[in-house]
Amino acid sequence: MEDFLCQSCRVLVLTLLILSGVLLDSCSSQTTKHFEFSVDWKKVTRLCHTKSLLTVNGKFPGPTIAVHEGDNVVVKVTNRIADNTTIHWHGIRQLRTGWADGPAYITQCPISGGKSYTYRFTVVDQRGTLLWHAHHSWQRASVYGAFIIHPRLPYPFSHPIQAEIPIIFGEWWNEDIDGIVTDMMLYGSGPNSSDAYTINGFPGPLYPCSQKDTFIQTIEHGKTYLLRIINAALNDELFFAVSNHTLTVVEIDASYTKPFKTNAIMIAPGQTTNVLLTADQLPNSSPMFPMAAWPYVTSVFPFDNSTTMGFLRYKQTTATKTARKFRSPETTPSLKVENLPQMEDTNFATKFSNDLRSLASDQYPCNVPKKIDKRVVITVSLNLQDCPPHKTCKGYLGKRFYASMNNQSFVRPSLSILQSHYKNLTMSSNFPEKPPKQFDYTGVDPMAGNLNPEFGTKILEVPYGTRLEIVLQGTSLLNLENHPIHVHGHNFFIIGKGFGNFDIAKDPKMYNLVDPPERNTVAVPSGGWAAIRFKADNPGVWFVHCHLEEHTSWGLATAFIVQNGPDPSQCLLPPPQDLPAC
Repeated sequence: MEDFLCQSCRVLVLTLLILSGVLLDSCSSQTTKHFEFSVDWKKVTRLCHTKSLLTVNGKFPGPTIAVHEGDNVVVKVTNRIADNTTIHWHGIRQLRTGWADGPAYITQCPISGGKSYTYRFTVVDQRGTLLWHAHHSWQRASVYGAFIIHPRLPYPFSHPIQAEIPIIFGEWWNEDIDGIVTDMMLYGSGPNSSDAYTINGFPGPLYPCSQKDTFIQTIEHGKTYLLRIINAALNDELFFAVSNHTLTVVEIDASYTKPFKTNAIMIAPGQTTNVLLTADQLPNSSPMFPMAAWPYVTSVFPFDNSTTMGFLRYKQTTATKTARKFRSPETTPSLKVENLPQMEDTNFATKFSNDLRSLASDQYPCNVPKKIDKRVVITVSLNLQDCPPHKTCKGYLGKRFYASMNNQSFVRPSLSILQSHYKNLTMSSNFPEKPPKQFDYTGVDPMAGNLNPEFGTKILEVPYGTRLEIVLQGTSLLNLENHPIHVHGHNFFIIGKGFGNFDIAKDPKMYNLVDPPERNTVAVPSGGWAAIRFKADNPGVWFVHCHLEEHTSWGLATAFIVQNGPDPSQCLLPPPQDLPAC
């Protein structure tokens, strides 16, 4: 009966759309923004190394998508390489348009070499800074860019903005990234760390041969600037600060916050943070103030412990000239950022996270569910798999690294899950809603017991409109580590966080149900837990995964289905005609 109703919904919705003339193809040019992406190789040189880098339109980082709240977006992606590819519009809710979400084998089969696919979606009730990136293998190491949604209404803060400046963090490998991934997956080893971090594609002066490859932004004394900060790094959470300047946080993950001042920020892969910066300094010996990012470290595994650096350069005006004299036009700028937290400063990362609050105004209310229909508790773990007979394994103790949620290490199917769901094909929708075995999750010996996970494609399924709470519980298996978990298709509210094991009898009493931060990616504390809530009101299939790419590759992921609702407007739209085939 449900299948019949859902199919009826699809037919009715399509008929109504055709009759009303509101299909994306027929939207007026005033509200539909068209873009074309060409995925191809380009020779790029950084750190004295020249290599073929996967790019979009020959740019690194890729082009910025800039639209307005409410716009229809049409992006034709042409794959000009031999390998498969997909593009994900990170943080865009994709209301009823899951076919445009992008993760390979979750909502679509990849775009094969020489083929094209047109992503079509509408930006509904979202404004701010997001990002787009490849979502196949490790292609997002270089295939990424900013996705900026300009609001229809004025910003909810009074500062006049002189300019808006994207700051996109990334990583650079001297080696071929495909070779690194192939070796990691073949032998179950950990990947090689990157050779540099980058700001807008430039590593900065602290790396070899990189003096000229440094991002420099000119600003004017007394003016206020909006920095749109994006962490597109593959495997690292980052601290960021600007020397001698205070930042005012006003938005995270395209959701407004209560403004607060800070000397630095912590930003996880997949997260965005908008800050206001007022150019209130009077330069002494140099008009240049360094800004820098380096990793927030919670892991015992090898990592890139280097620093990327750019500069804010004060424009010389009459006021600044009379206030100070430069020693010479060529004065070397300082390379110190005193207010950058130390790499292992969990206290700062915790305080910064705790200071984030939704704006929760009349115009931008905080619609956190006060009650829930279902609570799911998910352990987030790293694992060691015994080496199969007659195989070579290069993980710890001669085993293979894997990762899991509730001891399920995710395996991508050969046909996208969304296609299987739409066609009513048989799927395993029995993902465990609590850990299969209870233990001292954050206090157990990292190497104790059986660390072998189970493998499969078990997913969760919920009715449309379910008020869902997910408790993400970190574990100490192999290593205590901060995990940035990204949920596709929905924003959520981070109602609680803590260290140690989640206590269902005590911790919910401390939830913030008034103004919790709204995000699409949550940094689960190292050795702790995070509780999120949202209303599952977007029909389709949605990926949930760690945004540290090495962990996703090891299987730290799952997916959930939101069933169609009873109303035609609550049904998944039919697939587009050019949806790639497997």
